[in-house]
Formats: sequence, C-alpha cells, structure tokens
Amino acid sequence: MTISLSRSDARKLILNSQRLHSRRCFGKGVDASLQAIEHLGYVQIDTLSVVARAHLHTLWNRVESFVPEHIDLLQQERRVFEHWSHALAILPMKDYRYSLPMMNRIASGETHWYPKNSKETRKVLKRITEEGPLQAKDFDDKSHSKGMWARAPSKLALEQLFMEGKLMISGRVNFHKVYDLRERVLPADVDTREPTEEELCRHLITGFLRAHGVAKLKEMSYLRKGLSPTMLKIAKEMEEDGLIVNVEIAGDDYFCQGNVDEQLRDIRPNNKLRILSPFDNAVIQRKRVKQIFDFDYQIECYVPKTKRKYGYFCLPILRNNKLLGRLDAKASRKEKVFHILQLHIEKPIRNLDGFYAALLSEIKRFAAFDNCNKIQLHNITGTKIRPKWG
Repeated sequence: MTISLSRSDARKLILNSQRLHSRRCFGKGVDASLQAIEHLGYVQIDTLSVVARAHLHTLWNRVESFVPEHIDLLQQERRVFEHWSHALAILPMKDYRYSLPMMNRIASGETHWYPKNSKETRKVLKRITEEGPLQAKDFDDKSHSKGMWARAPSKLALEQLFMEGKLMISGRVNFHKVYDLRERVLPADVDTREPTEEELCRHLITGFLRAHGVAKLKEMSYLRKGLSPTMLKIAKEMEEDGLIVNVEIAGDDYFCQGNVDEQLRDIRPNNKLRILSPFDNAVIQRKRVKQIFDFDYQIECYVPKTKRKYGYFCLPILRNNKLLGRLDAKASRKEKVFHILQLHIEKPIRNLDGFYAALLSEIKRFAAFDNCNKIQLHNITGTKIRPKWG
C-alpha cells in the first residue's frame, strides 16, 4: 500500500527529522554534539571559512550550547572519527565498520582522487610509525605543479593512506590534520568486522530515514556506486517487515519510517528561522531540495564570478518549513563585521516585517558565533522593501 503525502507534510517530516525545529533536542554540552552527529549520521567538513566552517555551522544550528571545542574533545576521546561519507566528514565512532568497505576498496586498488604512489606511501608510513603523529607540513617536499589542485607527493601519500584506513586523523591543529597509525587511534573495543553489502544497505536506509524522514532509494545511496540492486532488495524486505512504508510525493516514490500519520500528528508547528550552511545535511542533495522545497540551490563559489547570481557563499534561509531566501555572507573577523553582501528574498512573504525581525535576531546570533559584533547589509534583491535595520 502506498500512502500519498503532500509536499508540505513531507517538509514537516524532513525538517523535524533533521532536528532544525529546536536547538534543545539533544540536550547540552559535548554529549549533545555527539548525539547530533550520531543522529545525522555524519557532518560534512569543508575547508571554506568565509563564515563558520560547515561542520561547526551545521552543529551550531542544532545544539544550543555548541562550541567548536566540542569537536576537538570528541576526537580526543575517540568518540568520532574523520573519513569519507559523500565528502570528508565527521562520523560517529560507533559506525566505524560501515566505512570499511570504502577503505578496503581503495586499499585494493580503487582510485579515489589520484593514482597511488606505493613508494611514497611506504616512505610516509615509515616516518609516522617511527616518529609518531605528523602533519603534512612535517614533510619538506613540494608539489611538482603550480595548478590549483596540485599537492606535494607526501600530501598525496598521506591522503591515500588516510582513505585506505591505514592512517587516521588523531586531531587537528589550526584545522590542519594530524595523521597517526590506525592502531594508535582506533579504540580497542570498536567493531572492525566489515559489513556485508546487505548490512551496509540496511545501515544506509535506516540512518537516512532517521535523519531525513523521507527518501528515495537513490538518495539513500547517494554517490555510492553499485549498491542500487541490493538497496532495492533490502528496502523491499524492510517494507515487508513493516519497518518502512512506501509514500508518494508529487508523483514520485519515497520511503518513510513507521506510521506516517502518527509522526505528523506529533510534529509541532515550526516557525523558527535558520540560516543554513551550504553543506548542511538538510540541503546537500540539491535535486531533492528542488523537488520537495521548490528551491533551486547551488553554492556559487565554484561558479565564475561573472555568472554568479546570488554571491560567492550564499546561505539558504529557512522559516516555517520553507526556504524563503538566501544571503551571501562574509565574516570579517579582524574588523568584527558580519557582511551581508546580498540578501535575496526568494518568494513573496506575507509578513515581511516579521520575517526581517526573525532574520535579524538569527543573524546577530550567527555573527556572534563568527566573532563579529557588527552587521552590515550591502544589497537586497527580490523585494524593494529593505529591512529597517539595513
């Protein structure tokens, strides 16, 4: 039996599952940050720091007492680890075994970014074995090219060994990775049995629906090659067992956990405003966001400047279960000014003054998190009515 679900109800399920309706769902302190990571399944790391980095921004939106030091502490306590999800991410240590299939494929010869240089990896591994944890800067070789993505041979070897799982990130210093041997980082009680493909697919389905509410099969296996047949098989088994149900949204088939009516009945009205990271779990799959939220979004830092429409680092604005706009922001931390280079109102907003008041309140919070105490609005598009504070 297939249940029909409106886009509006789908958005409620998604955002409630993403825990964007309250910053108090997970409690307080470092344990709350760990619970948020475990609930979401991963939090993406990105190098861009125009505003707070992606993983910090994502957790700040869900944990009221979050501070960046929580990540350092969780790494030190070995309760999280870094590896690849669909991108580089912070992952719960309890889920370590589900990263083993990718690690083992790469160790067996699959190329991730660059071909493996066995001589260089042996050299790097020997130094870390003998000297202990090292950063890329501890190796004095340089790249043979001046291209944007060029890397020194030692850096490529470090990343290769990291992707293979032979090295782990024991911590970071000024955001630079510190590499060490797996056996010196991984807790002894962590399960290291490689899951079967069926176990992996069940884990992906369960985890995605827990964090996202509703999903297509291809969304649950996003950027994971070759899993589609097994994903379909496991999904059918889970549906027969009553663990998931089939729902139809705007003519497309999705899956959902448990009793949909009960879930919707328990969701409280949500008028909270959130400024999201471009890499937030809720918006990272752009096609899904367009289909369910009617929001055509991409981050434009990778778009040539002359072709940008909204700005270098535009952040989606969420309110009342809708994505209503985006702002191109930049934190000038030295001057302590939070610049809104462009605020774009996406759709007509009934109570624009109320929206602006809620937006200002959230911008102040985010600016403070970015160590800024002044806000400067430079440009606004999508409406002729500027906010009184701008």
